[in-house]
Amino acid sequence: MTVHKLLVANRGEIAERIIRSARALDIATVAVHSDPDADALFVEAADEAVRLPGAAPSETYLRADRIIEAARLTGADAIHPGYGFLSENAEFARACADAGITFVGPPVEAIEAMGSKIAAKELMEKAGVPVLPGATIDDAEEIDSAAVSALADGIGYPLLVKAAFGGGGRGMRIVRSAADVLDAVTGARREAASAFGNGTVFLERFVEDPRHVEVQIFGDTHGTVVHLFERECSIQRRYQKIVEEAPSPAVDEALRTRLGDAAVAAGAAIGYTGAGTVEFVMAQTGEFFFLEVNTRLQVEHPVTEEITGLDLVALQIAVAEGEPLPAEVTGATITGHAIEARLYAEDPSQDYLPGSGTVHRFSVPALPGVRVDTGVRDGSVIGTHYDPMLAKVIAHGRTRAEAARKLARALAEAEIHGPVTNRDLLVAILREPEFLAGRTDTGYLTRHEPAVLIGPPAESTLAVHALAAALADQSGRRDGARVQRPVPTGWRNVRSASQHAEYRIGDTDLDVSYRLGRGTLEAGVNGTALAEPAVLGAGPERVDLRVGGVRRAVRVHRVGDTVYVDSVLGASTLTERPRLPEPGTDAAPGSLLAPMPGTVVRVAAEAGQQVEQGTVIVVFEAMKMEHSVRAPVAGTVARLSVQVGDTVESGEILAVIEEVEA
Repeated sequence: MTVHKLLVANRGEIAERIIRSARALDIATVAVHSDPDADALFVEAADEAVRLPGAAPSETYLRADRIIEAARLTGADAIHPGYGFLSENAEFARACADAGITFVGPPVEAIEAMGSKIAAKELMEKAGVPVLPGATIDDAEEIDSAAVSALADGIGYPLLVKAAFGGGGRGMRIVRSAADVLDAVTGARREAASAFGNGTVFLERFVEDPRHVEVQIFGDTHGTVVHLFERECSIQRRYQKIVEEAPSPAVDEALRTRLGDAAVAAGAAIGYTGAGTVEFVMAQTGEFFFLEVNTRLQVEHPVTEEITGLDLVALQIAVAEGEPLPAEVTGATITGHAIEARLYAEDPSQDYLPGSGTVHRFSVPALPGVRVDTGVRDGSVIGTHYDPMLAKVIAHGRTRAEAARKLARALAEAEIHGPVTNRDLLVAILREPEFLAGRTDTGYLTRHEPAVLIGPPAESTLAVHALAAALADQSGRRDGARVQRPVPTGWRNVRSASQHAEYRIGDTDLDVSYRLGRGTLEAGVNGTALAEPAVLGAGPERVDLRVGGVRRAVRVHRVGDTVYVDSVLGASTLTERPRLPEPGTDAAPGSLLAPMPGTVVRVAAEAGQQVEQGTVIVVFEAMKMEHSVRAPVAGTVARLSVQVGDTVESGEILAVIEEVEA
């Protein structure tokens, strides 16, 4: 069977990436899109597109019936599910078969076998793959605190509560004592039901700070199953990976053989075809245990592509067409090292709170050996309905150190203007000694707090960036002047008072004073004079500035009152302070504000209740994750403004805490 037209049942960077491979194979492509994604990059990249009315995943990308109908409407003879959404949904794969449409993925039976993680573990144990003890709580079961406690006690602590029908870190909780089991199970079930449509969870013994190592497998319809080596995915936050690499720095040839053999045994046990991933947790001793089989393409598949030279999406399509695995797959070898960083719209300093808004500029430098898989561009809007990943940036080098250097440089030089991102954290990780030594595990970001890794911006950096912003603004005003455009604004024949600009970054105010003369510049920030400042060139978006004898090119991008500044010193987002500020907010002191739009799923306190600092007051859901809003101080809950089910906007008052007087 030859695929002539491929519908991609997904969105964002993975949809664009699948379309790219299909185009290279001369296969026509169809995108499906929600209303917020109507102008997305992947929609433009496809030959045809079909609207899925609505915004929420439950009414768009999770609607199998609408996607099948879109395939019928366009004449698509195959569907690629990407990852997430319907990619591991056996009923969707079966619906494709019933409609006479090729599902580019494993057989329905393989998806069903791995769909229940507890059943999958039993099957893997029979196949000789090492597993950890665990138990399951079905979606239909009523929560019985005594029964849940008994299950947990039988497994032992610490234990992991995990969604049985999903992945990506959603519906996961670590439990260290019996007192926390019930809340963890309840919260995980609620999150799993929202993200995957099924609240079944399982409990499993938790290995403290293991490595997360996974093996890429590939099978064809002729009975061949091979592995394409391992990936190290240990650096995670909120149980989601943010840095992945291949091969693992902790795996030697002997261990690689053992891991590969176990992964192939797992694939053979379920008659696997296409691309799949067998995930393991690995203790520091090298002992490893089965975690799960992801019956789909993985987010981090590019690192495997970079070290093998293979196009895994093209291979998926070839297998779906009935082709046997070619020699370059069965005889694949490792060349060099590859590292991938996931660039998210999120704030590491605020417990990785997802961000939203318009991406005003997205530019990653085209460096040799660096690849960017993205679904965003200038003007893209990051909403609250979907995962906030902006891009995957991948670097390949002869050695691990070379790959890390390339990736750090590409991220550091990138211009990413709009929602707050984890870019600085990624760069800090890639340059951190423990990472460079290969000593990574799932506890890495516990040992290395993001705030410490990133560090505060240097005062000298802020001074240079603030001065550059002021000079760029001055140049912009000069360009817009109707008369005497060659003369800098504020310039006088005689010495006069300095010009001023005021900015804020975080909690820091920056008062810039500068005076331009004939070929001279005097400047200071917050009353401290800058050493030997000189302007060698200035425009609204670029300032060639010398301070303290060092010359630097500073890039400036203004959007409204926000000024984005990039240079070799780093990136700063400055907010211009108005000369005539508006009256202050009406929010009462102690108000807890929603940090982003979302839906309230739990109110954990009552009006009049005494609470300690850090007590959870409200839990709301946004971007398929739950987020807790906590009391900033010890005090009394003076007011609760929301209830379960309420939809809140960013900045909306959720509650008011009256602080206890010392």
